[in-house]
Amino acid sequence: MKKIFKRKIIIPVLAITILFGAVSFKSDFFEIAKQIEIFTTMFKQLNMNYVDETNPAELMDGAIKEMLSDLDPYTKFYNEQDVEAAKIRNAGEYSGIGASVRRNKNKITIIEPYKDYPADKAGMKAGDEIIKIGDIIIANFKEDTGELLKGTANSKVTIVYKRQGKEYTTELTRSKVEIDAVPFYKMIDDKTGYIVLAKFNKKASAQTKEALEKLKEDGAERIILDLRSNPGGLLRESIDIVNLFVPKGEVIVVTKSKVKKYNRTYKTRKSPVDTEIPLVVLVNGRSASASEIVSGALQDLDRAVVIGARSFGKGLVQQPKKLTYGTQIKITISRYYTPSGRCIQALDYWNRDEEGKAVRTDANDYTAFKTKKGRTVYDGGGINPDIEINSQKTSDFTKSLMGNLVIFDYATEFYNQNSFATMNDFSFDDSNYNAFKQSVVSSGMDYYETNTEKELQKIMNTKEAEDFGAGVSKEYSELLASIKQSKLEALDTYKAQIEQELQNEILKRYFYREGLYEYQLTHDEAIKSATALLANKSEYEAVLD
Repeated sequence: MKKIFKRKIIIPVLAITILFGAVSFKSDFFEIAKQIEIFTTMFKQLNMNYVDETNPAELMDGAIKEMLSDLDPYTKFYNEQDVEAAKIRNAGEYSGIGASVRRNKNKITIIEPYKDYPADKAGMKAGDEIIKIGDIIIANFKEDTGELLKGTANSKVTIVYKRQGKEYTTELTRSKVEIDAVPFYKMIDDKTGYIVLAKFNKKASAQTKEALEKLKEDGAERIILDLRSNPGGLLRESIDIVNLFVPKGEVIVVTKSKVKKYNRTYKTRKSPVDTEIPLVVLVNGRSASASEIVSGALQDLDRAVVIGARSFGKGLVQQPKKLTYGTQIKITISRYYTPSGRCIQALDYWNRDEEGKAVRTDANDYTAFKTKKGRTVYDGGGINPDIEINSQKTSDFTKSLMGNLVIFDYATEFYNQNSFATMNDFSFDDSNYNAFKQSVVSSGMDYYETNTEKELQKIMNTKEAEDFGAGVSKEYSELLASIKQSKLEALDTYKAQIEQELQNEILKRYFYREGLYEYQLTHDEAIKSATALLANKSEYEAVLD
């Protein structure tokens, strides 16, 4: 029924969007008009005659979002609240309590309080569960509760939160919150400067330029630009950042689409800061979109050595289109191509497998391209670093630990049980990791259910399985136990990367994000490798030849 509803009913919703979005009609105008009429009459009958009370706004919102999920993860419908949230992300500032939060299962969890902002000043910590905002109980509120934390500067809000089973009440005065694109930069040694570029909002290129110029004033003769875990953002900002290191008029990215007006060539348009300074760019599996434009362009132009792990692989460009009543649709309009001509999109959302999942480009199908100096690079699966570091890779197993807050929750537990006066006192050894493993095992490892486990569980719950008898059920149970054991072994297989994520999360609890960056300057393997490479001029140049 769900598929029928999506294909026969929801598709006209997009047609409505197209008609009222002033997009040019296709030759199948009659079919579009027909489907709109079908949908309109169906929607009216449903709301008038359904046995229980319906909410038209919720039905429509869900229908649109369900339809768009069949296209790709980046084509999205934005209601009025979503539009405002997008403006905040791009602008790099808002008014609120100064903390990142996560809404999950009718609760709001503080993920990270920002240093010296209202939540931090009030003593709130990562892991605190907000249960009430003003008079609103979170568990009973279906709307976007995160919006309740925002408000005009100097306005007050009362928050009730839970920590280690105890409830606390605090009153916060909201303030203007600045979201820096460059949250940290510093000299690693007397000649090497380090810049963290965390976001591609409207401040990105200006703040990167400011950091670069300041580091050069401090004596930097080589630069490390850290794009790890940067999910991307504004396309124009990525081009302007590349422009800091390459001359005016250089092609940085080309976009191609079936719609001619979206076929564009983007070139650098300003005078650079420094076209000669040796440069290393750090990437990992969470570096995406604009991060890949920067790293890919600098790699293709032989302007930087890329170090780390293969990037995410998002080679699609989106553009917001205004709809009625303050809503928008963000549509994938084109693919982008780096200067060498490669598109690094990793997943094919238009040719899915039998289960409806996007197909990942096989490495055997990658196409070779040439950089400006003739080095071979490949398309099809993100930006592959010139120097790969295994510890920078993130397995699906580790991603699951992170996505399900397993690492986050253990960091909260660790923080509540340990104290460190300075970063020099911080340590996380094998005994701590074994304690983490025990914590994961005691949870039943239900956070990470493989597809095989899901299918086995379905089979075991069928009438046929009962008819097969106890012997077959026992074999199924043993197979499930074997899979669970293999997941337990994965905690050892991926220990290095899991331990790295644990340390990062724990360090933020004690010393904020700035403290984490300070710690990484002398402890992070990728930064140490980049620093050593830059210090060896002949080796650096050999990579780029």
